[in-house]
Amino acid sequence: MGISRKSMIVAMAACGLFTGVGLSADPASSWPQFRGPTGTGQAADKAVPTKWDAGSVVWKTPLKGKGHSSPVVAGDKIFLTSALEDGRQRVVLAFDLASGKQLWEQVAWTGNPEKSHKMNGWATPTVYADGQHVWAWFGPAGVYCYTEGGKPVWSQQLGKFDTKNARGISSSLLVVDDILVVNGDSESDPYLFGLDKATGKTVWKTERPAAEGYSSPFLLEAHGKKQIILNGDKFVAGYDPKTGKEFWHCKSFAGRGEPVPAVGADGTIFVVNGLAGDVYAVRTDGAGDVTKTHMTWHTRRNEGRDQPSPLVIGNHVLVSNMKGILSCYDAKTGKELWKERIATGDITAAPLAAGGKGYFNFENGETVVIEPGEKLKIVATNKLVPQGGEVFRASLAPADGKLLIRSDQTLYCIK
Repeated sequence: MGISRKSMIVAMAACGLFTGVGLSADPASSWPQFRGPTGTGQAADKAVPTKWDAGSVVWKTPLKGKGHSSPVVAGDKIFLTSALEDGRQRVVLAFDLASGKQLWEQVAWTGNPEKSHKMNGWATPTVYADGQHVWAWFGPAGVYCYTEGGKPVWSQQLGKFDTKNARGISSSLLVVDDILVVNGDSESDPYLFGLDKATGKTVWKTERPAAEGYSSPFLLEAHGKKQIILNGDKFVAGYDPKTGKEFWHCKSFAGRGEPVPAVGADGTIFVVNGLAGDVYAVRTDGAGDVTKTHMTWHTRRNEGRDQPSPLVIGNHVLVSNMKGILSCYDAKTGKELWKERIATGDITAAPLAAGGKGYFNFENGETVVIEPGEKLKIVATNKLVPQGGEVFRASLAPADGKLLIRSDQTLYCIK
C-alpha cells in the first residue's frame, strides 16, 4: 500500500468517512496494528476486493498452533501470533506478503498456560509493526519486542491479568510516538500501561476499574490534542498518551467493553459495550465525567451480544450483533434507519470499511460486503472453502490491492 499519512487522511475525507479528525497512522507501515492505521477499521485503499471465491485465493499458508490475532502488514511482511500445545508456547511469526512463505518464527514464551475461554485462547492480541520493530503481547506471558527481521530486543512481564471468569486477554497493542500502550483490564492488574517502546521500561500506568475488559486502545487526534480512546467494562475514556492521565470518561450501559468505538465527524465516537445495551455517541472534547454533558444521543438495542465493533461509513453507524443482525443508525441523531440479517451464523470479528463499503466476516469464513444507505444493499456474499474446524475471528487486513483473511489455523491471501 505504502501511502503517506497525509494521503490517507485526504482520501478518507474525500470518501466522507470523517472531517476535522486525525487518527493514528504510520507512514512506514501499510496496516500496522489491529484494524489498520486508524485503529478503527478504515482503509484508504480503494482497490480492496469486493467479490471473491475459492478461485480468488492467491496463496494460503497453514499456521502453527492456533490463534485469533489479526494480520498486520509492514512493507512486504505480514506478522501474526499463535499459541502451540494448548497455550504452553507462544510464538510470533513473519510471512512474505507476495508468496505467503514463512520468513521467521520466534518462541516468545514457554510454560504452564493460564486459563482462557474456548472462544479466546492464548494468541488473540494483534501485534504492532512499524517497519523497524514488532511488538507482541500475550498477557501474563509478557510483552515482547523484535526487529522486523526477527531479532529479540526486549521482553517485559506486566502482571497476571486474572479475572474470576478466566476468559483470558484479547486487547491489541498501540504505539503513540515513543510509547507502547497496553490495556491490562482485569481484576488482578487493572492498569493502562505506557511503556518505552525502545526498552520496555514502564513510563506510566493508569489505574482502571478492577473488572474484565477486552477492548483495544486507539489514537484520536481531535480538538487540538492527541488522546488514547479506550472502551471498558464501566466506561469509555480518553487518556493523555504522554502521561496516561485521564482526560474524560463516559459511563456505559453494559459491560465487558470488547468492541472498539467508531469515529465520526469532529471526533465524535460511537460506542457499544459487548453485552446487550444501548449504542451511544460521545463528544471527545470534555473533561472529567462527561456522561450527562457530552453523550449526544443513545439508542436502545435489543439484539443480544454486540461483540463486533461498530463501523462508520459516511453518516451511517453500522452495528452487528453476534448473530449477524446488522443495524444502521444516523450518525447525527442515532435514529435507527434499518435492521436486517445479513447472513446466518456467528460473527465476532471487527468489520472493515473500504471504498464506501462495509466488510463483515463471519466465523464460518463467509464475508458479506454491504453498502450503507437509507436501505441495506448487499454488494456480495463471499465464501472461502475452509478446512474442517477452521474458525474466523480475526479482522480482515487489506494490503496493496489484496485482502488477508486469517482463521485460527490458516492465513489466506485474496485478490
